[in-house]
Amino acid sequence: MLNRLLLVSLLIFAPSAFPHGGGLDSNGGHTNRQTGEYHCHRAPCTSAKTQVEKAQTEAVSEGREFSTLYNRKDWPHWIDADNDCQDTRSEVLIRDSQVPVKFKRNKGCSVSHGSWLDPYTGQRFDKASDLDIDHIVPLAWAHGHGASGWTRAKKRAFANDMDNLLAVDAEANREKGAKGPDDWMPPAAGFRCEYTRRFKSLAINYGLRIYPTEAKAISKIMALCYKK
Repeated sequence: MLNRLLLVSLLIFAPSAFPHGGGLDSNGGHTNRQTGEYHCHRAPCTSAKTQVEKAQTEAVSEGREFSTLYNRKDWPHWIDADNDCQDTRSEVLIRDSQVPVKFKRNKGCSVSHGSWLDPYTGQRFDKASDLDIDHIVPLAWAHGHGASGWTRAKKRAFANDMDNLLAVDAEANREKGAKGPDDWMPPAAGFRCEYTRRFKSLAINYGLRIYPTEAKAISKIMALCYKK
């Protein structure tokens, strides 16, 4: 399985060919024109390869079984499910705003302003462009916990599930990345119990695996919540 994954990863990270004796491409590597082999020489190419190898090691140690690397394009998101010109991002912004939202000049499709209290940081925002729509259970996390074999339709449904989405500070969302509750908690302590509860509930409802180290961390968090 590891050899297959590594081959896939090298194909994913390898851009178009460059002469071996020439400069490095933007990915930090280049292709030997004579052999066709792609070589990593510096970040981000090297770091990406290292991350793949680390993920593979962790997968084996915890018994995870998935044969393909995560590709965000496999998870169609921000769709307009009801054909009202408002995609999932806009629907979440409308739902989470504490005042009626304002739209860009596009017939009420894309949200521009409102009033949002970010549950992750406790900060208030008025501009929609300052916000990301976060998947409480990240797509990449789901992929590595049993969703890699889902149909495209199920991945689309998960990626646009309103119960799994929150309008949050863009910086906090990017800091979270694909981490689960064992690796990341909202900076706002008052939301941590609710966040963990929702994460666990969503994972269970979708039949995603929670591995032993993760389950232990989640149990510790929830135990503290029950004491409050």
